[in-house]
Amino acid sequence: MFTTPMVRLLAVVLDHDADRVAEVLLDRGVMHFMNVSDLRAGWSGRLLPLDEMAFVPRITDIRKRIEGLFKASGETPYSPDSEESLHRALKSRETLDLEKMTAYIDKVANDLNRIRERQRSIGREIASLTEVLEQIRTYGVGLPRSGGDEAYSFISIHIGELPTEKEGTLREELSQTPSVVISMVRKEGIVHLLLITMKRDSGRIVPILDRLGWKEIELSKEVGDFRSDIVADVEARIAQLREEEGRLQKETRDRLVKDRDELLRLWHSLVMYEKYYRVQAYFKKTSRTMMFSGWLPEESCTELIDAIERATQRRCYIEWSKPDAISEEEMVHSKPPVQLRNPKFLAPFQMLVTGFAVPAYGTIDPTFFVIFAYLVMFGLMFADVGQGLILALSGIIGTALFKKKGKKESAQNLMRLIAWCGFSAAAFGILFGSYFGRSLLPPLWFDFHGVVTGNPHGQSFVRDLFDILSIAVYFGIAIIGVGLLFNWINLVKLKKWANLILDKGGIIGGWIYAGGIYAAHYLIRNGYRELPDGRSLLLLVGIPAVLLFLKHPILSATGRRKVPQGAQHRGGFSIFSLLNLVMVGIVELLEVFSGYLSNTLSFLRVAGLGIAHVSLMTAFFELVRMAGSGSSGAYTVWSVLILIMGNLLVIGLEGLSAGIQSLRLHYYEFFTKFLRGSGDVYAPVSLRRVKEEG
Repeated sequence: MFTTPMVRLLAVVLDHDADRVAEVLLDRGVMHFMNVSDLRAGWSGRLLPLDEMAFVPRITDIRKRIEGLFKASGETPYSPDSEESLHRALKSRETLDLEKMTAYIDKVANDLNRIRERQRSIGREIASLTEVLEQIRTYGVGLPRSGGDEAYSFISIHIGELPTEKEGTLREELSQTPSVVISMVRKEGIVHLLLITMKRDSGRIVPILDRLGWKEIELSKEVGDFRSDIVADVEARIAQLREEEGRLQKETRDRLVKDRDELLRLWHSLVMYEKYYRVQAYFKKTSRTMMFSGWLPEESCTELIDAIERATQRRCYIEWSKPDAISEEEMVHSKPPVQLRNPKFLAPFQMLVTGFAVPAYGTIDPTFFVIFAYLVMFGLMFADVGQGLILALSGIIGTALFKKKGKKESAQNLMRLIAWCGFSAAAFGILFGSYFGRSLLPPLWFDFHGVVTGNPHGQSFVRDLFDILSIAVYFGIAIIGVGLLFNWINLVKLKKWANLILDKGGIIGGWIYAGGIYAAHYLIRNGYRELPDGRSLLLLVGIPAVLLFLKHPILSATGRRKVPQGAQHRGGFSIFSLLNLVMVGIVELLEVFSGYLSNTLSFLRVAGLGIAHVSLMTAFFELVRMAGSGSSGAYTVWSVLILIMGNLLVIGLEGLSAGIQSLRLHYYEFFTKFLRGSGDVYAPVSLRRVKEEG
């Protein structure tokens, strides 16, 4: 229910034990490091950093190059056994030879670059030949006269003759240029050729033709149309290039398979050393010792201290402190980090909480309550068994696909949240008896569709739209009440007694809210004609309002808070300072009354979206009725299409709206009552976090 209790550890070890201690810290992976120099005034000038950090950027660069090689082949070095491999690399640490690693990776990269350059060349040639083919298919190929080809905007056509023995040379020299060469006539050692190229390549083609003795000729009209031969030749050339492209792709994979194990070994070693030196980056040294400090969960403290003592053979000094024992001056630079420890299945809802703010250390983690509140809100707005199950199935499939593709955990959690929402919608659909917008089975709670359309079935206290709106308001009151309760608990934990009593989110604010709820209930119960008597109103609203109005003078008189800016006057107390206090009190009272009222009425959107969901489905069924049905009473093709498209539209539109509105109500009406962010998330240097940090 609360954030994980933390302790701060400060350790001093001998300099020749620093490597073994760094190995222990990385292996345990529980230390959230901090700057030792911030602990005491004057330490920053007496403690020096280590000297081994200069080459860490080079380690990172080599590691990223290896990841780039894997990425180019559609793979990733991350795997389920990465953590185990990193631990093996840590235990069998060997001296880093960065020059040797760089030379090896350069060799692999050069081999792959040669293959990729040929792939790029083939890709360009395929694109050019495809362009030639489209030109031919669109305009045909009429034989030019005297080499003229003005009718063709992109291709250049040449007809000429060469000695037969030079035909092979011409084809070889044009092999790297998109071109089509067709033999037409052979006689007496001379071959007549039809040459089609791209105009943009003329600067390369013409010198080749001149060097080989190309002679332009003009053919008679009887030669005919070579279009079919040209198309077949171009298509064959494209097929040949695509075959070579596939062979090169296989060659790339084979080249990486050959070096994959060695690349993985180097990658694990580099990642381990990155983290190993990251640990040592927090070490500060004196002439003979090393010092480091950080936060870790209280439950891990004893185990880590024992491991450090074993690594140093007890040649160390270690002290640990709980946050309550640390002075306020030190806590300014040494705030404990926040760890939210929830079961894996709550990860989507923890994501919603941290998306707003990370709870302050020692306060309530509301994730356990959000799973209830968010799903109830969504279910009330999107209650349908069939549509909910489709939504749940989409979330499950999306989670599997994102996990397979190695997407970020946040994307997977979003898909899991969609699945949770789908099951919630299905559960509320059973309560309301809604199955793809139809009442196929009797509702277990009340007939939502019947109430909205004016034809409720069954016996239930919910008989009209006002009853549905009342459910949303009562639900909102409960959520706001829980938010106030959480705030009081947090203030007690943080020992902020003044805010606990005299604050709009404290006991006085809750008193006003409860009194307002009673007064509103009394008014409604009496037909909007009568309020509670004056004595009751004074007790319910008047007294807490006066106390809240006098908050600033009371806090100032008790020394709990300075007078608000502008309330003081150089000449001491004056009419201006009094007016300022009055205005501050009035503004806060208006904020409390209007704020709680708007917060509560905001929950009407829960009922509103639920009613809109039913209304949309009713409209689609009316369209189905207008589309008509067959002679046997069965749905027509148009009716079925309208039903399918209508359900898909409702799932997409209403599902998105319900999710957004549930989130909005949490962020603005619930979390704002108690959740205060700390901005310092528990982030230990650990081998277990390799994929997240990488």
